Amino acid sequence: MVLRFVNANGNTHYDQETIKELLRYEVGFLVCAAIGVVYIILMPLVGFFLACCRCCGNCGGHMYQRQTKAVDCHRKGFYWATLLTTLVILAGNICMFYSNQSLEETVNNSSVELNNTLDNLQAYLEAVPMQIDSVLMESNKMVDSVNKSLSEIGPRLGRVIQRDIEGPLNPALGSVKDIAKVVNSTNILLVRLNSTLTQLQSDGPALQSNIRSVRDRINTTLRNPLCVGCDPYLSEPQKLNFDITVTIPGLSNLQSVVDDVTMSDLQSKAKEGEDFFASIPQTVTNETKDVVQNVQQQIEDIKIKISAVKGQIPIGALNNVLNTLGDAKRYIGMYSPQVQTAELIRWAVCVILSCVVLLVVVCNLLGLFLGPMGLSPQDDPTERSGTANCGGTFLMASAGLSFLFSWLFMLVVVVLFLLGGNFYTLVCLPWRSGQLLQIVDTPGLIPGINLGEMLGLKRNLTITEIYSDCEQNRPLWTTLHLYEIVNLNNLLNVSQYTAEIYQHFDSNEIKLSTITLLTPEILKQLQSYSDMANGVDFSNATQQINNISNINVNETAKVLEHLADMQMNPDIKANLTQEAADLRKIQSDIETTIIPQLTQINSSMKSLNVIMLQINGTVEDVLSKVGFAQDFLNNNITQIIKADSKVFLECQVGFFTAYADWANLTITQKVGLCGPVAKSVDSAEVIVCKNMAESLNAFWFSLGWCLIFLIPSIVFSIKLAKFYRQMKHSDVYDNHITMHTIPRAQAKPY
Repeated sequence: MVLRFVNANGNTHYDQETIKELLRYEVGFLVCAAIGVVYIILMPLVGFFLACCRCCGNCGGHMYQRQTKAVDCHRKGFYWATLLTTLVILAGNICMFYSNQSLEETVNNSSVELNNTLDNLQAYLEAVPMQIDSVLMESNKMVDSVNKSLSEIGPRLGRVIQRDIEGPLNPALGSVKDIAKVVNSTNILLVRLNSTLTQLQSDGPALQSNIRSVRDRINTTLRNPLCVGCDPYLSEPQKLNFDITVTIPGLSNLQSVVDDVTMSDLQSKAKEGEDFFASIPQTVTNETKDVVQNVQQQIEDIKIKISAVKGQIPIGALNNVLNTLGDAKRYIGMYSPQVQTAELIRWAVCVILSCVVLLVVVCNLLGLFLGPMGLSPQDDPTERSGTANCGGTFLMASAGLSFLFSWLFMLVVVVLFLLGGNFYTLVCLPWRSGQLLQIVDTPGLIPGINLGEMLGLKRNLTITEIYSDCEQNRPLWTTLHLYEIVNLNNLLNVSQYTAEIYQHFDSNEIKLSTITLLTPEILKQLQSYSDMANGVDFSNATQQINNISNINVNETAKVLEHLADMQMNPDIKANLTQEAADLRKIQSDIETTIIPQLTQINSSMKSLNVIMLQINGTVEDVLSKVGFAQDFLNNNITQIIKADSKVFLECQVGFFTAYADWANLTITQKVGLCGPVAKSVDSAEVIVCKNMAESLNAFWFSLGWCLIFLIPSIVFSIKLAKFYRQMKHSDVYDNHITMHTIPRAQAKPY
């Protein structure tokens, strides 16, 4: 109806129809206003005629009160009616003071509350671009993280490759180092053994020559005919026939193989393997240097494309709203002093109106208080006390004040009723129900407002839809239908950015230098070493050592010394004694020279024997582990590098995917939750309607309440006043008959 009235465009007939409908809509207000007009007209007329009538002695103007049996009942009835009416008026008057004060506080605080509401709305609108910037800033963090990972691709990817090959490689290198230690130990033992054997071979022949010389001399002496008792001991020199040499079969062959293995330097081979393993990260860095630079440049391009998302979101429309809010705040600050001044005047006028009504109430209460206090029912109406007369006068004063001001106050009530009531009906109720926003959404009603066109949407966007979505605290993405102008899925489509990255990595192949852990020649040498170790027999040498260790020529020396004691020939005796001494000297040389060498030879053989018993399994372990590691490197290293590179690349691409999903979710569901907008609109409705309009309506309603009840108050107070005022004419009514005693006849004395 309002829209038709506004859009009449000068059509008189249409305007008349609209006006008729508007009058039908306003019929309730018009009836109430008509009642107010009747009140305004009749109240002063009735008061005027009543005053004239009383001046003429009528309408209670004649100061005479007839005293009847019901006079007390009438007085009490009018008293309680007047008191009840006065209390009703007092209640309305209290509401007048309260609503006036509430309206004053609301108006005085409205500028602050409106500014706070606008500040909240402004803060919300300013936060939206910041939230979008925050989302886009996360892209910078994501890009920086990917760039850092790519810059550290050598340590990162290289370590992954190392973990995949260290399983077979490390045991192989460990076994090579172990066998190198074994070979080195074997070589040391062989060198020591050969040195001792050489020393034994150099000392043995001289010792054997001495023994043969002594044996020959002993044999000559025992066969001398002059030797007494020597024949039984002719076989004794044969005991001095023994060999002091030790031979170990296959030892030279083993030494030759050990020398060959030692010359191959297994420790350096293990070191080469370790260097190959440690160089993988640097190799990956060198091999991927160019592709990393290309990918990083492409990532910077991706960063620029993602940053362009903000440019496609119509943030400028929010700036226009911010400017409008700034203008609104400026106008509020500009007109607030004037509004407060006008409010002060309004408040003073309303206080005066309330005080006048309160004066009427006070007059009634004084009359109701002083009248009964100074009244004595047995007194003649012309002889009533001044207190009772004063009470009646106050009651008449309240009636006079009511006639004097009520019609003027009713004029205020009618004006405020038409303004406040229509404002509440036409603005507040539609505002609360949402109809007001539908009216504002009417095309052409407010020129220049087309939210859909401002945002570049394909269709118009209504304020009602925005408010409805904001009531549910929905994001701006769905509230403003930004998906119609921004293809976020296309902008955040990671595949279009990452396909080229995959292509760069696929075109670049990381090649590690080939490595041969052990050459076939070294493997053959190790096999020979194992075979030769099994071919060395230390049992014969041990037996030889035991035989040499058991040599004891001192027994023969004792026999010779015994024979020497039996000889009579000094030459024979001297020869036997000398030969016994030579044997003891030979035994001493054996114990001091030969036996330590034999002990050392035996110790070396035992150590070598322990190694030889284990060397077969050790070499087989080395050959097995080295062979497995070599086959693994030859057959799988390329696939491992490709697989690990793919995993590394997918991890980096995962950053983009995770960011894209998060950014899409955040922008479409979390950025710009517009609940504050609906709350701001609701806050404005509370300030304007719930506080201002309802306080204003409460004031005129309370005043109208008082004015309506002034009518019975006038009637009751005028009626009651005559029971308290001092009358000029007396009318006494006795409610009992005085009985006089009839005199008796008395007899006269006669």
